[in-house]
Amino acid sequence: MPVLRAPEGDIYFEQRGSRAAPPVLLIHGVGCQLIHWPESFLNRLVDADLRVIYFDNRDCGLSFEFAATSPSIIELIAARENPSELTPPYSLSDMATDAVHLLNHIGQSGAHVIGVSMGGMIAQRMLCEHPERVFSLTSIMSTTGNPEVGQPQPEAIAGLASNFVEMDRDAALANSRTVHNLLGGTHFVSTEVGMGRIAELAYDRALRPTGTLRQFAAIVTDGDRREELSKTRTPVLAIHGNMDPLVDLDGSEDLVNTVPNGKLLVMDQMGHDVPEPLIPEMADAIIEHIRRCEAKR
Repeated sequence: MPVLRAPEGDIYFEQRGSRAAPPVLLIHGVGCQLIHWPESFLNRLVDADLRVIYFDNRDCGLSFEFAATSPSIIELIAARENPSELTPPYSLSDMATDAVHLLNHIGQSGAHVIGVSMGGMIAQRMLCEHPERVFSLTSIMSTTGNPEVGQPQPEAIAGLASNFVEMDRDAALANSRTVHNLLGGTHFVSTEVGMGRIAELAYDRALRPTGTLRQFAAIVTDGDRREELSKTRTPVLAIHGNMDPLVDLDGSEDLVNTVPNGKLLVMDQMGHDVPEPLIPEMADAIIEHIRRCEAKR
């Protein structure tokens, strides 16, 4: 089992593609495991002669569980309004450092970084604090931390919060499928073509609601990243669906308006998910973005 023995605990990771190919580091969202990356997406990157490195974030999947009490849902709701109300067990900066430790472990000076949702926020922290390690950034359905943008619809945040509750297997699977279909939007059915397809596999591999609470605490207390992001010269591609109920499209619009070298791709009918029918367009845009950056390096 490929494991990085990081200072705070073991990080489980996997790799695909030639070790001589340009490296691409994938960072997933809150509560998501590395198995939530669609096979067709991974294969398309590898077929484009890219080396894909992907991992379970701390407190998720097969990576280490952080030894701290999780905040309550009430505390998290309060922190969304006033981040100073909560001291998180760890920060997005700590999670970005995990990614840097992984690059060190596999002997990479840096990588093209792709982050989804919370993973996009971690990738932004990585870009702000370890800019030399990020060759290019692709931020998918994420936001800048600006409290004026990227806000969820009430039913979406309620659905996400239900994933923080301990349930028996049948109830947890039913809830997971319901939430995936809610977040995936009204056009693509997540349990048919999105991440909702692997609810059972994800549960049996490692469902960890208390860890998800701690990850969410890191999100709501991170603050506004725009000032730091505005100083970067790294090329940024933001991808976002126009039907996203959890992170509004204006979160990605804010990102490309903040960085000096940003581009936005809006995916029609996409919610907060990576639906199979849109993967070719999404992956090809990322591959083109990476190749343009490679040519300049």
